[in-house]
Amino acid sequence: MAVVFITGGGRGIGQELALQYAAAGDRVIVGVRDSRAVGNRLSGIEVLELDVSDYASVAALARALSAVDIDLLINNAGVIGPSQQSARQMDFSGFAEALAINTLGPLRVTQALLPNLRRAPNAKLAVLTSKMGSLSYAKSDRVAYRASKAAANKVTQCLATDLQEEGIAVAAIHPGWVRTEMGGADADIDAADSAVGIRTVIANISLSNTGRFWNYDGAELAW
Repeated sequence: MAVVFITGGGRGIGQELALQYAAAGDRVIVGVRDSRAVGNRLSGIEVLELDVSDYASVAALARALSAVDIDLLINNAGVIGPSQQSARQMDFSGFAEALAINTLGPLRVTQALLPNLRRAPNAKLAVLTSKMGSLSYAKSDRVAYRASKAAANKVTQCLATDLQEEGIAVAAIHPGWVRTEMGGADADIDAADSAVGIRTVIANISLSNTGRFWNYDGAELAW
């Protein structure tokens, strides 16, 4: 039985990942902003309150999990960013919030839980980013989201370089365009299919292919 910790596990892809890992027999712990909003959707799964953009919240999480060895950390929490985020007109406070959650959040949580990962043999780290952050994908809508995910990709690549010598495999994963509150009703796939693909990608990452950017279907993506 592996121990899996998932940020943003109260809805969408994070919730589906939590349910699937729990159904497979793993111990699953999720971090959510408001545990009261989860209700009974995550029955049997441990729920802790977590705001990935807040240092005090992340520090409290680390204290709560201090005795837990974590085999897999999935940094899933994210936001789409402000309604006004074009190259010509930007909500800069909204942009800063997107960076705080989408880019700094995964790094903040990973650093806080590194002792837990280090104690687990063959630990893995996954960061759900987006191909919208790929520098080879030239579109200009959702600038704050794209920029925050591009930065998250680089953070993930740097984590992979630094953690390889510690035996921790790392991957950036694009979950697809998913029918969630963020992705909308017209998206390509549902959360269950995305989660199945993400779990397969994670199962196949190792120190030999650490530091790469994957699509949920297993195809490697360009940075």
